[in-house]
Amino acid sequence: MPDITAGLVRTLVSEQFPAWSALTVEPVARQGWDNRTFRLGDHLAVRLPSAEGYVAAVEKEDRCLPFLAGHLPTPVPAPVATGRPAAGYPFPWSVRHWLPGDTVEAATDLDRTRLARDLGAFLTALRAIPAGRGPAAGRHSYFRGCHPGVYGDQVEQALDLLGDTVDTAACRAVWAGALTSAWPLPPVWFHGDVAVGNLLATDGRLGAVIDFGTCGTGDPACDLVMAWTYFAGEDRTAFRESVGLPDDTWRRARGWALWKALVTLAGLSGPDPDGIQRRTLEAVLADPLTG
Repeated sequence: MPDITAGLVRTLVSEQFPAWSALTVEPVARQGWDNRTFRLGDHLAVRLPSAEGYVAAVEKEDRCLPFLAGHLPTPVPAPVATGRPAAGYPFPWSVRHWLPGDTVEAATDLDRTRLARDLGAFLTALRAIPAGRGPAAGRHSYFRGCHPGVYGDQVEQALDLLGDTVDTAACRAVWAGALTSAWPLPPVWFHGDVAVGNLLATDGRLGAVIDFGTCGTGDPACDLVMAWTYFAGEDRTAFRESVGLPDDTWRRARGWALWKALVTLAGLSGPDPDGIQRRTLEAVLADPLTG
């Protein structure tokens, strides 16, 4: 597969969508793991899967986003066109409307408490959307939306590998708490990857939510991990109040956060160059809000 560069994008766009061939193509400053994104002119963005495992998300987002957008209080990417494999690039790719703003991790003027409330309101609205047209949680969502127990083997493997570098007893207690309940209601919509890189901020508040490649319907607990990966103190409290879900859902959410931190620290997942997962583990174990 060729490198995913601005030159490749220009070639793909020119060949398949010649009306846009004169528009500038520039890579966005902060790239995601699953896709490479390029700005196309002033109002469009091109998104290309970085590997075969992320290809299915293109079709899913093209199908789901137009439906979801009409029900949500915050902008989400609107599909404009879908490109076909060409020029040595082997996967379908998509063109979306450009959404302005900086990712939350890059924004410098954020009101975190307001962000916590805005995000909670977004997730509440997402859960309220009729779920009958949504894909059931499973492999396509990397099992987000399923019960966290699906990753029990990975948690045990990570704890064995990490040994006394983590508080194993405390980790096992949190994990056990996550396994004591299940989502008792019909499946609801979830985003699947609520993280600082997938939230755009404008004017100090939540401006858009992007990257619905792992979305689906199921248990919304997986969408709450920002409580420990980003929020703290009063902001975490505001997020929890705005989300409006019961304690058992938060215990499962805490399990999701614990799993990701452990598998990353144990080298079973992606790297942690900024120490986010180490800090997340500390926050999970210290959090007085969930038992």
